[in-house]
Amino acid sequence: MPARICVKSKTKPSVIKWRAVWLAFHLYLGLSIGFIFVLAGITGSLLVFYVELDEVINPQLQIAEPHTNEAPQPYEALYQSLRTSHPDRNGFWRLEMPRHDQALVMARYYKPKETEHLHFAPLIAWINPYTAEIVSNRFWGETVMTWIFDLHYALLLDETGKTIMGIIGLVLLIPLLSGLYLWWPAPGKLKSALRVKSRSSQARLIFDLHKTNGIYSLLFLLVVLISGAILELPDVFKPLVNTLSPLYKTPATQSLINPQLPRISLDKAVTIARTQFPEAVLRWIETPNSPKDTYKIFLYQDGEPSKRFPKTIVWIDQYTGKIIAIRNAINDSAGETFIKWLHPLHNGEIAGLPGRIIIFASGIIPLILYITGVIRWLQKRKAKSSRPIRRHAQPNDSEETLTAPGKMNAPGLECGYPADINDSDGFIRKCYKKP
Repeated sequence: MPARICVKSKTKPSVIKWRAVWLAFHLYLGLSIGFIFVLAGITGSLLVFYVELDEVINPQLQIAEPHTNEAPQPYEALYQSLRTSHPDRNGFWRLEMPRHDQALVMARYYKPKETEHLHFAPLIAWINPYTAEIVSNRFWGETVMTWIFDLHYALLLDETGKTIMGIIGLVLLIPLLSGLYLWWPAPGKLKSALRVKSRSSQARLIFDLHKTNGIYSLLFLLVVLISGAILELPDVFKPLVNTLSPLYKTPATQSLINPQLPRISLDKAVTIARTQFPEAVLRWIETPNSPKDTYKIFLYQDGEPSKRFPKTIVWIDQYTGKIIAIRNAINDSAGETFIKWLHPLHNGEIAGLPGRIIIFASGIIPLILYITGVIRWLQKRKAKSSRPIRRHAQPNDSEETLTAPGKMNAPGLECGYPADINDSDGFIRKCYKKP
């Protein structure tokens, strides 16, 4: 039986101990909740292009031929079409403006009776802006992309799932940061730690793929995890942010009921709102929720992080057309600006199409890390089970001190993986003297 070689390392015992601790965190958290990371990553990649994919899956949500020579119907006509189609839904509707010439107007009714037991499951109606025809009525969660959204956001578990996903997102920071610690190269070894060695063993290749994919995507994965956790747990993080920088408080707004005055049209409300921000782009119109409620007109200004969900809002009395309140998102506090940046950072919108592509690609990384991590774990288990049985040192056993990684391959030695000490690239080897 080959004699075991005693390998003496210059690494401090305390460093080796902590490395073992972080390796255990990295391994067992990665193998367990890493699967949730994979699921969130793949669904998140799809949701980066949620609206576009929804139109591809449902071609009826686009106008076949753009009506370039026709003027769109007034906003009031679209609203009346909704009221005619859904006469019993007396709450507010929120209309999203079309994103392109062939897009439909999307209208959400947020609390339909059919899904009022759920935290978020609005009725969505799609309206042809040129004919005011209701093209489609769908409940959130009943279509492919909204189902994927709920899976990503809450594991299909509604509010409970949101909390679970938020906690998991925070816990996943441990394997991510421990991976950085375990990867950190020795002085002079940075170049080697950043590349994949093509001419190497299968074990080495898997290890290199795992570490390089992790280190190159680290920043993006951190952004996605942190922003996602804060978005999932607003009741936890918003009060913390508010203590540092006051968040925006929605004003108490109300229309003055006047039996002699009819409700002004949606178009009139939009015109009034635009007088305050003439260069802004109309994105949403929210109708009054009751006779006392107001219009809410959402406008996008240059400089806001999200074009689809801007925070510039004008509240308008539904009878007199008087402006009740204005929110100029450009003047928001630092804390509110931080909150507004979270979603555009999470889906890459903050950097336009290039940013969305980066986040889309980042969503595939957890799958690569999980597969390579599992393979590497199985390789180490196999190597451990096939390792020669240890025996106590005998008086005639030879001992050799190895002080440099290169000496691991000295003549007369057999070195395998895993091992007892780290070489320059993070592997640990155990060496036995050949008989």
